[in-house]
Amino acid sequence: MPTFRTPQILQIPDETRERAFAFAKRVTETVNYHDSNQTVLEKIRDDHFVSKLGEEAVRILFQSRECLVEGPDYDVYEAKRKSWAADLRVNDLDVAVKTQRRSAANRYGLSWTFQDSPERRDPILDMPDAWVCLVVFEDLKEKTECVVYPLRKIKQLIFEAPRLGRLEGKKQAVYLETLQKNGVFK
Repeated sequence: MPTFRTPQILQIPDETRERAFAFAKRVTETVNYHDSNQTVLEKIRDDHFVSKLGEEAVRILFQSRECLVEGPDYDVYEAKRKSWAADLRVNDLDVAVKTQRRSAANRYGLSWTFQDSPERRDPILDMPDAWVCLVVFEDLKEKTECVVYPLRKIKQLIFEAPRLGRLEGKKQAVYLETLQKNGVFK
């Protein structure tokens, strides 16, 4: 599969941004994140919006490299039909996508979180050979822009406790600073 070694910057078309936001509004009422102490609907909606933008950035990037990409999924499912399926399929390879806003990174450090609570655990944490693409949504810029980091396997990432105390015991975090210090990303 055509891949890349350095972070790639992509502009997200306005219609794609609007579609991601419309999805986030529709899906917000169908989720329950009480186990993560997350009950603020605006935050839940924003998390889904940012996640979908990241998925779209990865899709755009790999399609520009002539890869066959399936996804992102814009269907809204009832609670019992929700799944932990991969966000995208790129040339028959399942790819998870994690995205963080630059404004949040400026406050907490550039990181990506994975659900890991007694009630809900992201199955990818138990799949060392699963692929993940880490993305930054550059929300402090005028245009909708994302930075996509090269694909990595879960076993290549370095997981830490989140620096935000209220997330401890509920999530695991991957910090860019740690990945760079350990040669995962240059």
